[in-house]
Order: sequence, then C-alpha cells, then structure tokens
Amino acid sequence: MAAVSLRLGDLVWGKLGRYPPWPGKIVNPPKDLKKPRGKKCFFVKFFGTEDHAWIKVEQLKPYHAHKEEMIKINKGKRFQQAVDAVEEFLKKAKGKDQASSHNSSEEKNRRNSSEERGKQSAGEEKRKAGLSEGKLKKSTGEGKKRASSVSSERGSKSPLKRALDQSPRKRGRPPKDEKDLTIPESSTVKRVMTGTVAGFKWPPGVSEPAVCYQAITKKLKVCEEETGSTSIQAADSTAVNGSITPTDKKIGFLGLGLMGSGIVSNLLKMGHTVTVWNRTAEKCDLFIQEGARLGRTPAEVVSTCDITFACVSDPKAAKDLVLGPSGVLQGIRPGKCYVDMSTVDADTVTELAQVIVSRGGRFLEAPVSGNQQLSNDGMLVILAAGDRGLYEDCSSCFQAMGKTSFFLGEVGNAAKMMLIVNMVQGSFMATIAEGLTLAQVTGQSQQTLLDILNQGQLASIFLDQKCQNILQGNFKPDFYLKYIQKDLRLAIALGDSVNHPTPMAAAANEVYKRAKALDQSDNDMSAVYRAYIH
Repeated sequence: MAAVSLRLGDLVWGKLGRYPPWPGKIVNPPKDLKKPRGKKCFFVKFFGTEDHAWIKVEQLKPYHAHKEEMIKINKGKRFQQAVDAVEEFLKKAKGKDQASSHNSSEEKNRRNSSEERGKQSAGEEKRKAGLSEGKLKKSTGEGKKRASSVSSERGSKSPLKRALDQSPRKRGRPPKDEKDLTIPESSTVKRVMTGTVAGFKWPPGVSEPAVCYQAITKKLKVCEEETGSTSIQAADSTAVNGSITPTDKKIGFLGLGLMGSGIVSNLLKMGHTVTVWNRTAEKCDLFIQEGARLGRTPAEVVSTCDITFACVSDPKAAKDLVLGPSGVLQGIRPGKCYVDMSTVDADTVTELAQVIVSRGGRFLEAPVSGNQQLSNDGMLVILAAGDRGLYEDCSSCFQAMGKTSFFLGEVGNAAKMMLIVNMVQGSFMATIAEGLTLAQVTGQSQQTLLDILNQGQLASIFLDQKCQNILQGNFKPDFYLKYIQKDLRLAIALGDSVNHPTPMAAAANEVYKRAKALDQSDNDMSAVYRAYIH
C-alpha cells in the first residue's frame, strides 16, 4: 500500500491496542508528553472517548476514504456515537469555512471599491499636476528615482518571500481557524502503555506493528514495554487475541463490582449482547445506558441468556448466587451455560459445578488475575477449567475482557492456580510495605528505595504502582485489602489440605488481619502499609 501523507488536523481511523479501528483526529500532544522512539507516529484524539494515543503511521487510515468500509465491519452503540461525533465536528467545521469564505468575499469587495476610488483620485491629481510643465518634469524625475529604488528592493526578494513577509501570520503557526477546529485535549496524560495491535486487517504487505499509546485513564502509571504478543502461549493455554467477532449468543453477567464493571464495559464495547444483574440495582443504570439489558433476578438472566458469567466476592457469595432464592440454579435448563469468574476455593467451585451439571447445564470456572485498572483496559489474565467446549464458546468474550486466557483442565484447577497467584501477590505486597517502613524508621528515603528497586530485577508495574500509592497516601481501592486477605487465607488452607507449609503466606496473612482491624478492609491492598505504622 502506498504511503499516505498525513498531517496535523487530519481525520483518521486509528487502531488502538486490541480495540476496533476508531475515528480520531491528529492533534498536538500535551507539552509534557514525549514522542515514543522508533517509527513515525502521530498523536491522535479519539472521538466519543477521553482517549489520546500515539499511533504509528502504519496503523492509521484517512477517515473519508475508509468511512464506508469501517462502518460495515464495526458495530456497537459507542462506535456509532463516535462516528456521529465526527459528523457533528465536520458540520461545525463546514459552517466555519462558509463563514470564513463569506468574510473573505466581503473583504475582496471592499478592496475593489477602495482601489476604484484610488484610481479616480490619482487621475484628478495627475490633471492638476499637468498645469505646470516644469513642476511635472521635476516630479517625474523624482518619481523615476523612487520607482527605480522600489523596483530594486522588490527585485531582491522572490514573490514567495514577499508574500511571507507581508503575511501577518508567523511561519509554522496554524491559522486561527485550524486552532478553532482542534479537539479539546485533556490537561494531564495519566497512563502510558504499549501493546500489540490485533484484529485490524491491513492490505497485503503491511505488517501489524506494536502500538505505543497513551490512554487517558484514572491512574498515574508509565509503562514502557514492547512485547511481540499480548498472548502467552503455554502448553495448556489458548492464545485468544486476534480479530474479535462478537458471538451471536446472548450473554448474561451477574455482579458489577470493581472487576465486573470493567468486564461488562468491554463486552459491550466489542459488540456483545449483554443482560446484567447486580444485588445493588443502581449499579446497572450506567450499563443500561450503554446498551445492556436489565435482568430482575439471577434466575431470569440465566433463563434468557445462552452463557451467563458471574463475578462475586467470596465463596459464600458465590454459593448464595447459585443456590439462593431466584438464584442461578432455578434458571438452569439443559444447554444453559454458567461461567463463574469469582476467586474461590476448589471445593466451592466443584460443588457449584456439580449442581449446575446435574440440571443439564454446562459449567466453566474462569477466575481472573488483575485489578480494576486492568479490568477497565480489557487486559485481564483468565484462568479457566471445566467444560472445554464452553471455554471455546467464550472465546470472543475472553478476548474482549482479557489479554490472555489459559485452559487448565478439570474443575478446581483454576481455583487452585488463582489462589497461588494471589498468595504470591499478597505476600509481595506485605514485603513491599515492610521494606518501606523499615527504610523510614532507619532514616532512609522511601523514594530513593523505590528508585533503586525500579532500576533492579524487581522492577514491575505492580511494585511501582503500589509504592506510589503508599508514598502519596492514596489507598483508593484497585484491589480490596479484604479480598487479598481472603485469598491468602484460602491459599493457606489449600496448603494445609496437602500438608504443604506456607509460612510466608501465613505471616503476610497476619499483617493483613491487623490492617483489617485498623479499618482498612475497603481500602486498596497497599493499605497494609498502615499495619506497620500503627
């Protein structure tokens, strides 16, 4: 494909991470935002969102030339709203152009009128000057000298240079009309990520390079990481990234907490038909506005949907959701599918699987590794086990909500693996808090400790983010402290069940229990720091 010439102010289709091609405009980046190294890229403001992005040239297409093509392959309420925003923007731009053209026409008429009056005045002056021949000769001689001088000056500059000199606008600065058409930009760039482009099919010969983008989100985080793929291919895992074609199956979702909200948002964004239910019904309102349907009870959602996902807080909540009044089990009929994404113990998930299957239903456990931000970004890691066919039927859903999914075999395996992952994470968080408090009491700089860690082998997004939370005193929950303590408790019990020692997890668990006693349960897990300073 021949290279397309793009410039500031152009409307384009841009491929942002794993999302469909989206309409945007090339704009100036914020002053404090550096351009990524490597291939040429433009800073794009996406319509219908609060996202900005550095997008490489290979991932951009002119808006008008590809509008019909993109509208055919992309569906969804948010996408249509974005296209409508572009059309509204074009209408306003056209109105300004017409006003500018009208003003230019009036200005031209005024200049012509002024020139005509000037000619008449000049003729009158010439007639008067002819009354005295001597004066006329003298005036003519001086006039020739002045004309020669002016001609010499004009001859020293090219017509282009004279035009530039006469222009009231400085070179390189856009005219006022261009400034007026610039889309308002956010004053702060709050997240920098890099990811892999997936599912945007370009013409033959054009590769799919990695996209470096800055999504304007709610957390301050800078991550410069380039990988060959966002999918991890392992012996028992299935890489599910690629072109996302939403399943035609009706999807249900129960539980709109920190994780569930982001998951549902991405399912809707990718074009899935979703029915939602939450114990606190008000949480459903936002998703209804985005195109979701409302289910009155878990049983109703399951009975009207083909595949129903659930994501709740703990084993008791998971059991109540299935076995309680108007629960999931009452809506299960042969062929109905239930996917439990809650982090629970293996015994609980095995019990739920048995009752679902006994009614002719299909069951899959699929707990997720991540936090609220990763859920919002559609970058969760999904650990699945159970019905392999159902796992494959969930492919487009897993692609919408996560960057990677693993199939781990029989029911219970995903629960065990998830508890081990969170045991490691929770123990690490407690160690971070312990190190920062030890630095403080020994007179060392906590910021310097973080800087040192970020330059060493322990450097990670998790480490930097949680340390920043502590240093800033910001414990807004991204992963509730009470839930990581719950996972540590369940992981210790898992170790006990096979007579395997877990002394590190046990020690960390005690620290989290102290933090809970200090009323930190509903704060982020990084608030475990407060257990060391009280």
